[in-house]
Amino acid sequence: MPKPTEERLAHLKQLRNAAPTDAEPALRKALTDRSNLVVAEAAKIAAELRCMKLIPDLLATFSRLFEDPVKADPKCWGKTAIVRALTLLDYDQSSTFLRGATHIQMEPVYGGQEDSALHLRANSVLALVQCTDISRQLIFRHLVNALADTSETVRIEAVRAVEQMNGEEAALVLRLKAHAGDSRPAVIGQVFDSLLGLEGEPAVGFIAVFLDPARSEICDEAALSLGASRLPVAVEVLIQAWRGARNRDWGAVLLRAMSSSRDESALAFLFDLVRDGLTWEAEAALEALELHRDSTEIQSRIQQAKHERSNSR
Repeated sequence: MPKPTEERLAHLKQLRNAAPTDAEPALRKALTDRSNLVVAEAAKIAAELRCMKLIPDLLATFSRLFEDPVKADPKCWGKTAIVRALTLLDYDQSSTFLRGATHIQMEPVYGGQEDSALHLRANSVLALVQCTDISRQLIFRHLVNALADTSETVRIEAVRAVEQMNGEEAALVLRLKAHAGDSRPAVIGQVFDSLLGLEGEPAVGFIAVFLDPARSEICDEAALSLGASRLPVAVEVLIQAWRGARNRDWGAVLLRAMSSSRDESALAFLFDLVRDGLTWEAEAALEALELHRDSTEIQSRIQQAKHERSNSR
């Protein structure tokens, strides 16, 4: 009689401390298990132990899980774990990842159906970057398709994949996506982050155009990306935007972005507001500086600014 799934999983987890050659037979058997949870755990451990000899088994199991996929692999846990494992094992052939990147798996849920393959597609899209059997141009075509996926998760990973492709065409694709927009602000936020990662300072001026409070969610993402870049020129853009801000909520976002930069000029600006700003400005600056509540040095400087403010009143 087969052992319960929990027992099979517990046995697998004990293999984490084994030598790859010792673990391979048990992992190979687990990849044929009827439970996709056992398959997923086996794939994860195979990647951790760098069991390169199991790549053919991972590929075979991946194909098997497409046979009646809702029954064989509910929630796509097995297929997703295999894609992650192949990625970590530096597998560079595209067919498996292309299959995963386009798979939609509708499963019954209360009130209807939902697609359970979001993370499978997201991981597969990101894995395409390492493939060597297809051209750079073809990879870009698949990534552009993924930028229009119905899932926010997939679109974000597609943006990250475009960034990892590097090169002028990657930056141009991301700039176009920024102008085209997205129904989810987080996707455009990732576009801004990725552009800054690709271009550095040249991206700052482009992103600064989106610091328009009339587009509240997008401008928040632009401000926070500029702050997270920690580029001095980005801090200057944020300070100038704050000086022209007419909305307190927007001003508070800009201050949080400055604080997240950890740039000395940004911190000095915040301390000046605590010391000399209007009451609401000082309060907003203090709230922004909460990001550094674990920094003894910054807390000391805050207390000094508050002390100077009290003495000047």
